[in-house]
Amino acid sequence: MLLKNFKRVALGVGLAVALTGTAQAEKVLRVGNDGEPQSMDPHYISTVQTSRISDDMTLGLLTYGQDGEPIAGAAESWTISEDGKTYTFKIRDHMWSDGTPVTAHDFVYAWQRILKPDTGAEYASLLYIIEGAEDVNTGKGGPEVLAAEAVDDKTLRVQLTAAAPYFLAQLTHQTAFPVPRHMVEKHGRDWTKPENIVVNGPYKLVNWTPNVSTELVKNDKFYDAENVAIDRVIYYSMEDRTAIQKRFRAGEIDVGRDIASEQIDWLRENMADSLRIAPYAGIYYYVFRSDTEPFNDVRVRKALSMAINREVITDKVLRTGELPAYSFVPPGTGNYGEPQYADWKGEPYGEVFEKAKGLLAEAGYGPDKPLKVTLRYNTSENHKRIAVAVQSMWKKLGVNAELFNTDGKIHYSDLKQGDFQVARAGWIADYNDAQNFLFLLETKTGPINYSKFGSEKFDGLMAEAGAVVDLGQRAKILGEAEAVAMEGQPIAPIYYYVSKQLVSPNVVGWVDNAPDRHVTRFLDLKQ
Repeated sequence: MLLKNFKRVALGVGLAVALTGTAQAEKVLRVGNDGEPQSMDPHYISTVQTSRISDDMTLGLLTYGQDGEPIAGAAESWTISEDGKTYTFKIRDHMWSDGTPVTAHDFVYAWQRILKPDTGAEYASLLYIIEGAEDVNTGKGGPEVLAAEAVDDKTLRVQLTAAAPYFLAQLTHQTAFPVPRHMVEKHGRDWTKPENIVVNGPYKLVNWTPNVSTELVKNDKFYDAENVAIDRVIYYSMEDRTAIQKRFRAGEIDVGRDIASEQIDWLRENMADSLRIAPYAGIYYYVFRSDTEPFNDVRVRKALSMAINREVITDKVLRTGELPAYSFVPPGTGNYGEPQYADWKGEPYGEVFEKAKGLLAEAGYGPDKPLKVTLRYNTSENHKRIAVAVQSMWKKLGVNAELFNTDGKIHYSDLKQGDFQVARAGWIADYNDAQNFLFLLETKTGPINYSKFGSEKFDGLMAEAGAVVDLGQRAKILGEAEAVAMEGQPIAPIYYYVSKQLVSPNVVGWVDNAPDRHVTRFLDLKQ
């Protein structure tokens, strides 16, 4: 009898815990990430899908706040010299997830590492604003010429080549992240394996199953861990946007980081409380391999770009608020002004199309010699629908376009290696400045100058702008550089992005913002 009563009491207690224990239950955020991460090493990251994970694990000198604006990160404060070229950062007291203190030396080591030519970091040129960085990256000088000095464990001094209004915002980017020297030197490239990795951010890696999911858990050594509400975050690799929506509707994920645009009417009618569409600092474009035939002929590039009816793509194909793009730098970009648009912007499409036909004929292509091209795009219903629409537009021009699809990882690898003729690409601003778009077309940018655009005039204007302190004069010179690019058309801008995602009403703290950065540490889940 006593045993029976004990069992009943125990069962009752267990049931009560089950019924009331949700307040203590682990909070797990499940994200449908529209792509497979490239790496857990910040020096080998170039996609938005990967940086979302990296931002959860690593803290730069500055980091993204809840509203997407830069806030203090690993640096608790900083000072800037009167000429705007010397920055001195005070490193906050915090540690790596194994308890080792984070110091200024970790940043110097990390920046020297990413810049070493044998590291092969495609994004290294983003740090060229630091004095000596370009020399290190091009092999003209050793790591010691980099003007980043650990004055002591808590003080980092950085000398720039010129005053850069975007430098602080740039420090939120993974190229400027620290790496743990003690683990990198011990394990080499294997330092990012779950059993080896140490981080200084709010979450640490516990599992990465390629093409399936990446799982992070709260880092109890994070300096602000007591204010991090979510215990675990799982990023599911999902390039299929329709699959993202199905899993979201089934309650299997809390956030879907993209949508299938063809379903926008249904989503607006049935999921209005979850659908989030907001302005997004980015450009969707096609890139031409401009150093190989037939795309080394500017007339061919311009003709194909002019034949794309951008209004049809935004208004008929996508229908989710995107704006037709006729410039590489989106309107409203910081420290700039009105973008330099292609010279046919505003003209009736029929007239522009006839001019495109004329240019193609001048280049030697026509009914007797049709132009044949391969148009590549990475897996996505939206990319496919746009490619099919462009294929049809080009066919009316007398151009036969064969479509070629691969997953995102292979697609961008091929772009960096130059293995394409025409390809879909996109760029989201790393910091709010026109230079962050235009630098992609500089010769020195290397692998992510996909078009291999090599204009001495463009490069000279970019270098001139980089040496100018006056923001108005700098904007004028950057505008002249963009005008050169729009005349040369190594890329065909198609539309300016908006962010499109599904966010459960149970997710608390999500703030729409232009960089579309939503670091998990600032989010919570309703019970």
